[in-house]
Amino acid sequence: MNLPSQFDLNGKVAIVTGGGNGIGRASALMLAAYGAAVVIADLKLAAAEKVASEIATHGGSALAMECNVLRDEDLVRLVERAVAELGGIHILVNNAGGGGAGRESPFEITLEQFERPFRINVFSAWRLAQLCAPHMKKAGYGSIINMSSMSSINKSPAISAYAASKAAINHMTANLAHDYGPEIRVNAVGPGAVRTDALATVLTPEIEARMLSHTPIKRLGEPDDIAGAVLYFAAPVSRWVSGQTLFVNGGGVQTLD
Repeated sequence: MNLPSQFDLNGKVAIVTGGGNGIGRASALMLAAYGAAVVIADLKLAAAEKVASEIATHGGSALAMECNVLRDEDLVRLVERAVAELGGIHILVNNAGGGGAGRESPFEITLEQFERPFRINVFSAWRLAQLCAPHMKKAGYGSIINMSSMSSINKSPAISAYAASKAAINHMTANLAHDYGPEIRVNAVGPGAVRTDALATVLTPEIEARMLSHTPIKRLGEPDDIAGAVLYFAAPVSRWVSGQTLFVNGGGVQTLD
């Protein structure tokens, strides 16, 4: 067995949505480090350009694009530019997401607010997979990686919309694996509590202490921890793995309550 080749992404083109910061940035940098040309799509073009510049500094190939995953025309343009400028698509990381975790009391939010996490987290991932699949089929290699969450299996108050959307991702992933195989593998990564800007808005020392009391590996996650799981699913080493959700959570359960 040639172990280095199991993680070799040279000649592969990857799209990472929400790639301008946090887990998306770490995933883009990780995939580039192993040889992939990466399209960094983000709502904030400047953030995407900064990540593309980091990749270029290390000799990699990257393309930055402004993309609002709620706009179908943005998704279509994203795929078209990836193919036109980088030659194809082999890897899709559906990382862009959102929700009001801990702020979704059904006594306070509207139906439209409940719907929004599904549009961002589920509908956009499904649509991008649909757009990328023909190019992956043509290439004979495809890996779609959806970003789930521990909230998809945890139970907590004021998070019903976000948690339900992430649970939908798990089941959508398992079903799309049947639709898109054998050339394309579809998997999901479910992060636990990861030190990102989003978590920083709600994390307190008291909440962190409670989280770590239920976590065998006594620290919160870092973006690179999740990027490692993304790399595993993107690379040939996972060529017989599809329809799975891998939870990366330090072995424990971290909730806000």
